[in-house]
Amino acid sequence: MMSRWTIVAAAAALLAGSSLAQAQTTLKVVMHSDVKIVDPIWTTAYIVRNHGYMIYDTLFALDGKGEIKPQMVDGFTESPDKLTYKFTLRDGLLWHDGKPVTAEDCVASIKRWGAKDPIGLKLMTFVDSMSADDAKSFTIKLKSPTGLLLFGLAKPSSNVPFMMPKRVAETDPNTQISEFIGSGPFVLKTDEWKPGDKIVYTKFKDYKPRAEPASGLAGGKVAKLDRVEWLAVADQQQAVNALLAGEIDMIEQPAYDLIPLLKDDKSITLTNYNPLGLQYTMRPNHTQKPFDNPKVRQALFYALNQKDFLDATVGNPEYYKICKSLFVCGTPLASEKGMEGLLESNFEKSKALLKEAGYDGTPIVLLHSTDLQVLTNLGPVAKQLLERGGFKVDMQSSDWQTVVSRRVRKEPVDKGGWNLMQTSWVSADILNPVMTGFLNSSCDKAAFGWPCDEQMEKLRDDFARETDPAKQKAIAEAVQMRQREVVTHVHLGQYYVPIATRSNVTGILSAAAPVFWNIEKK
Repeated sequence: MMSRWTIVAAAAALLAGSSLAQAQTTLKVVMHSDVKIVDPIWTTAYIVRNHGYMIYDTLFALDGKGEIKPQMVDGFTESPDKLTYKFTLRDGLLWHDGKPVTAEDCVASIKRWGAKDPIGLKLMTFVDSMSADDAKSFTIKLKSPTGLLLFGLAKPSSNVPFMMPKRVAETDPNTQISEFIGSGPFVLKTDEWKPGDKIVYTKFKDYKPRAEPASGLAGGKVAKLDRVEWLAVADQQQAVNALLAGEIDMIEQPAYDLIPLLKDDKSITLTNYNPLGLQYTMRPNHTQKPFDNPKVRQALFYALNQKDFLDATVGNPEYYKICKSLFVCGTPLASEKGMEGLLESNFEKSKALLKEAGYDGTPIVLLHSTDLQVLTNLGPVAKQLLERGGFKVDMQSSDWQTVVSRRVRKEPVDKGGWNLMQTSWVSADILNPVMTGFLNSSCDKAAFGWPCDEQMEKLRDDFARETDPAKQKAIAEAVQMRQREVVTHVHLGQYYVPIATRSNVTGILSAAAPVFWNIEKK
């Protein structure tokens, strides 16, 4: 017969074993930002895109080679004239509430995405109709051929065409959704979501992955973790200390000045999951003075330079590249045509343009994010360079989620609006003139900043219709030449961020976004 203390010890051991088993299937992660907004169509913010990949799925996806592969789609047909496409969904697709995914859900989701995303907006100008044929099949008919259809449906980054239930997808794209039901490999635990603390996802046990191996954002999305916790830790030193101590398992974007500490520890692995990196950018608000004047916008190209921003934010040249090409260096459309003399901090030229434009010295409001280490130092550098170039700058600091909420406001500056903001784009979002969101110059239909230029839109249309790579390159260079006149945005250099994990975490995929299927914690 066991004594009372033996029973207590056995119970303690059982509880310890249970806790250990739970720890083996729970991944604790510090992402680059806290999650306060959860609608990946309403915003392009990458933390919301990352959230989208947790709970939603896509019709198509890009694999590790950048090739388009079916994802939720089982198969499709294309008419000889390339105007009619019929899609059939895979068997066994379920929403997290247990209801089957239908063709009507997908049509509604494509329409909502197409009313917001730059590729989607351009694609919809080619679409004649979209309709559900039955529960599992739908048809898209085009007015004229375009290579944007499958590419758009496989778009890897913001805005990703995630599929949502019809009742959710019918929400106005400029209004945030209030129901978070997906069909992806993880389920959002709304009862455990505490903005400022953590957001929790659990494995969707009824998810049916594809049979192919995972590759990029395509293939079998096999969830090998029971639970993923994204913890809101703003202090990078605290996050790194927790990783070194084994209290957390992963940091999505470790601070560059702390990377040497991680490199020196054999229990830590650094993985460059996105070899093309990201690009810093500055966005002027075309609807507000003084940036409604193209000469004032052009002055930005002369006042700024890339090296100062990259040194201040990244510091180590091992992790950045000075690249004047609008379309990322290392990709087929990269070119520096038309960029001569720009981004070299020619302050006198900047001042001369401002004088020609009649700039009266009214302070411009620069939105400055304080809580994302990859963005924090952009604002002070911009303020210094712009002031040396003749601008007067009012830098207004806040957390990133506040910037994300404010940048969509069209009110005058003195009523909560803005003049300039800075962010970054993952390379997968800016590889050509159509997918580069900030090049969309369709006025009110454009992304925040709302540039309006018919010639830029014609060039983007030309690119959307062209299939010859050499002609596409020529159009891309014409876009770059036009961009120096219109200045939809200013690109401020490429950089690369490794993911830091404990060495017992494996299976990180090389992709345009950090994803959590295929990851194991041993």
